[in-house]
Amino acid sequence: MSKPLQARIAAYTAAKEARAQGIYPYFRPIESAQDTEVVIQGKRVLMFGSNSYLGLTNHPRIKEAAYKAVEKYGTGCAGSRFLNGTLDIHVELEERIAAFTGKQAALIFSTGFQVNLGVMSSFTGRNDYLILDEYDHASIYDGTRLSFSRVIKYAHNDMADLARRLSVLPEESIKVIAVDGIFSMEGDIAKLPEIIAIADQFGATVVVDDAHSLGVIGVKGAGTASHFGLDDKVDIITGTFSKSLASLGGFVASDADTIDYLKHHARSLIFSASMTPASAASTLAALDIIETEPEHMENLWRNTRYAMNLLQEEGFDIGATESPILPIYVRDNAKTFAVTSLLQQEGVFVNPVVSPAVPSDSSLLRFSLMATHSFSQIEEAVEKIARVFRQVGVLELKERIK
Repeated sequence: MSKPLQARIAAYTAAKEARAQGIYPYFRPIESAQDTEVVIQGKRVLMFGSNSYLGLTNHPRIKEAAYKAVEKYGTGCAGSRFLNGTLDIHVELEERIAAFTGKQAALIFSTGFQVNLGVMSSFTGRNDYLILDEYDHASIYDGTRLSFSRVIKYAHNDMADLARRLSVLPEESIKVIAVDGIFSMEGDIAKLPEIIAIADQFGATVVVDDAHSLGVIGVKGAGTASHFGLDDKVDIITGTFSKSLASLGGFVASDADTIDYLKHHARSLIFSASMTPASAASTLAALDIIETEPEHMENLWRNTRYAMNLLQEEGFDIGATESPILPIYVRDNAKTFAVTSLLQQEGVFVNPVVSPAVPSDSSLLRFSLMATHSFSQIEEAVEKIARVFRQVGVLELKERIK
């Protein structure tokens, strides 16, 4: 008897077809440190697909902190935070994150994904509501799937739609609005002042995921609430250490009672091994650098402005981005894969984003900046992207645009 699971697996052929065409863009092995240039199959490649916004992943102070942590604590904790896996540096990091984000307390997890799984599944019940921006990160959506609550999506950054959907919900129910601070593919920023005003009107709690905001916006890179001067108005802040903070892990920050509640209810914390000592120590070192060396964030924004101008001058569609995440719209899945493959051959690494991650007519290249990129690297990448786009038939010749 044939097995239904094997039949379903056999029916999935998209990856095999892309490999056969030579345009498969995923799981590309990198043979060097994550930096502005990496080595792939022995070849120099410009890296414009990284989330290391401040370029700290190869910083000597951070690497030294990781080495020392391994020497003192070993390589792992062999248990969850709930039981035997809490180290003194975990507690130190939580205190630092709470202060950095302007909250009373914080709780760290092994990954940022686990943070949102734990937070989104812990607070609400069958008669409550989780309200999400349609472009929220997958970890937020997956967290809601572990909840028994009703999930309501509103149109991306559409405040009228958010208010309309909240207006019909029962007043006595728990309502949680969860939103990305900076949206991970489009690069635009959540309309946080309006979201908070609407939440106050309808008695809703606000959760902001600062995965792509820490180190990028706000006072000393403290994130979206800081960016808008609303530190005391956002109820819960989540985030990851795998981007600007050059490590691995994640956190949630809020008032002390909320954090204590999550310590005893977030299953992705209670039933997962704790953050490794090296990761915790490297995050602490990254925080030291971010808080005392503002030039990293300044360099990031200088590079961002420069790249935006070059891309716009070439006639690219970069949407409504307001951040170092620059979406270069292709609006065709097959052409998005084709330009990604050709660009790697040209020595430029970018990430393709296609349906179902975005609507098929919104497929794009995710071009992201680091503080450590040079202007010459940005110029080389933009010139090659323009040439490949014209080769594939995505971008008209500049003369025709004029």
